[in-house]
Amino acid sequence: MSLWQNLRRWQARRALQDERFGFLFDQPPAEEWISIDCETSSLDPQSAEILSIAAVPVRGDRILTSQALRLILKPRHAIAAQSIPIHQLRQQDVANGLAVEDALSQLLTFIGARPLIGYYLEFDLAVINRQLKSWLGIHLPNPAIEVSGLYYDRKVTAYRPEVDLRLDTILTELALPLLPRHDPVNDALLAAMIFLKLRHQHGSLDQ
Repeated sequence: MSLWQNLRRWQARRALQDERFGFLFDQPPAEEWISIDCETSSLDPQSAEILSIAAVPVRGDRILTSQALRLILKPRHAIAAQSIPIHQLRQQDVANGLAVEDALSQLLTFIGARPLIGYYLEFDLAVINRQLKSWLGIHLPNPAIEVSGLYYDRKVTAYRPEVDLRLDTILTELALPLLPRHDPVNDALLAAMIFLKLRHQHGSLDQ
């Protein structure tokens, strides 16, 4: 980790408003990651609320599906009608869900300091971090591994500057199974499989 990265982590650690979550800044366990995915009330990261979160542990070359975490949240506002056909979550499906602080508390305890894996992870982290900032005063300090970026780095060449980063294309190219989409556990599992397949093909991937 660079001096600049260490400085940013130190500044974030000082901004943390609840010392119960100081473990987020611990040294992560070796060879462990958490693959995450969220379903949200809209596609606008500045206003979207989290409807469900899944987190799947990865240890070494194993995906620990039996230990997966799945949380349903109750949003404060109505779910955007155009998003319901995507994630299949209606207002009545989330009526008994967790409050966002309760869900994020469980999520943070589950992931600890482990690096995060995801497909187009930037969106999920933007939504999570917006909630965390107002609650704990920080963004997630965990390293983030974007599997489409890993795939791009291994496919792009001077003779092939354009790479198709659609999930179905990546899965087909890597000979991985196609699972039903927009279920957060399945989507987290798919990202974990892509990560391990690329790791196996190209050696250890930086955290």
